[in-house]
Amino acid sequence: MSASTLIVVRDETIAVHGGYTPDSTRAVAVPIYQTVAHDFVDAAHAGAVFDLETPGFHYNRINNPTVDVLERRMTSLEQGVGAVAVSSGAAAVRLSVRNLTGLGSNIVTTPQLYGATYTYFAAVLPSEGVEARFAADDTAEAIEALIDDNTKAVFCESIGNPAGNVVDIEAVADAAHRHGVPLIVDNTVATPLCLKPFVHGADIVIHSLTKFVGGHGTTLGGIVIDGGRFPWAEHPERFPMFSRPEPAFHGVVYARDFPDRPYAVRARTVGLRNEGATLAPLNAFLLLQGLESLSVRLERQQHNARLVAEHLAAQSRVSWVRYLGFDDNPYHLLARKYLGDRFPSIVTFGPAGGYDAAIHFFDSVKLFKRLVNMGDAKSLVAHPASTTHRQLDEAALAKADIPPEMIRLSVGLEHIDDIIEDIDQALDA
Repeated sequence: MSASTLIVVRDETIAVHGGYTPDSTRAVAVPIYQTVAHDFVDAAHAGAVFDLETPGFHYNRINNPTVDVLERRMTSLEQGVGAVAVSSGAAAVRLSVRNLTGLGSNIVTTPQLYGATYTYFAAVLPSEGVEARFAADDTAEAIEALIDDNTKAVFCESIGNPAGNVVDIEAVADAAHRHGVPLIVDNTVATPLCLKPFVHGADIVIHSLTKFVGGHGTTLGGIVIDGGRFPWAEHPERFPMFSRPEPAFHGVVYARDFPDRPYAVRARTVGLRNEGATLAPLNAFLLLQGLESLSVRLERQQHNARLVAEHLAAQSRVSWVRYLGFDDNPYHLLARKYLGDRFPSIVTFGPAGGYDAAIHFFDSVKLFKRLVNMGDAKSLVAHPASTTHRQLDEAALAKADIPPEMIRLSVGLEHIDDIIEDIDQALDA
C-alpha cells in the first residue's frame, strides 16, 4: 500500500500523523503558520470563505492551519465530527456551555469538578443569567431529577479532578436524552486514548490540552469537540440557536446549513469569532508535539502511579488512598467498564494527622513540584483544599468529595524509586 493510500485508524498512529498532509514543502513536522491573516484570491473567494461555502483560512482569531491540524487530530482520536481549539481548558468549558445557554436557562452538573470549573458554574454563570444546578452526587438519578424545560445541557467530568470519581456516562447520557438535552463530558483526566465518551452516548467532549495532551507543563490550550449525534433540529424550542437564523453570522441556520456538525460550526462562528479565546499557532504546535508522545507517556505514568498507590496503601502514616485500580475503590467497577485496565496516573491520599499533616507533606517534597497542573512528565503535588478549591466553603468541599487533608499526586516519568523516596521523606517530615 502506498503512502498516499495509507488509512490511519489506530490511536497511537493518529496521535502522530492524524489531520496533517504535507503541503508543497513536504515538511514532516506541522509548520507553524505565524500569521494574522491569509490573502484572498479575489472578492468572490473572500465571500465564499466568509460564508463557509469554501474551506479556507482568513483571519486567525477564527482559524489557522496549524491549529486546524490539532483540531482534526483530536477530533479523530475522540471519533467526533469537528472541533474548535481555544486558548485554555477554562475557555473550552465556557465555550461548550455558552454555545447552548441564554438568559433564564440552566445546566445540570455533577458536584465533583475541577475548582475553576466549579467556581465558574457557581459564581460566574449566574451573573450572566444562567443557573448551574449541582446534583447531590454523580448518579444519573440525581442528575435527572434537576432537568427541566429550561435545561440546555448536562455537564460532567468523565473522571473527576481531584475527586477521582467515574461517571457512568451511558446512564447519564440516557437520562439527559430522555429530556432532549445533550451531555457535555470533560475528558481531560481520562484522555481519548483511555476513554471515548462519544462511544458511550456523550454529545460534546472537551479537554484541557494543557494537561496530559501537552504533557510538559509548557503550553495552555483547550478544545471543544462535536460528536455530531445530537438531533438539534428535533428540539427547536429548546435550542433555537440551531434552528433559527443566527443574527451574529448573517442569518445562517446551523442545523439546516451544517447538518453534520452544527454545534462545532456555531461554536467557531459565534463563540470564538466574537469572544476571541484564540489558541496561538505556536501553542498548537507545542501541543501537537506533546500529543505525539502521549501514548508512551501514559504507559509509564500509569505504571508508576500503581506502584505509588500500592506503596502509600501500605504506610501507617497514611489514613486513606484513592486509586481507581484498587478493587475496593467504590468506582473500580465503573473504571473497569470505561477504562479497561488503564487507570489514570492521579493518586489522592490523606496523611495521618489530617489537614496539618497534609500541609507539612506538601511543604516537604523535594522531587515533586508543588503546583496545580497535572498530567506533566514531571511528578506534581497539589493540596486542593488550599489551592484549586480554595474558594469553596466546607459544605461545598464535602459535596465535591474533597477532604481537607486530601493530597493529589500526578505521577510523572521519573524513576519509581526516586518518586517513592521523595514521598517517604515527606511523610517522615
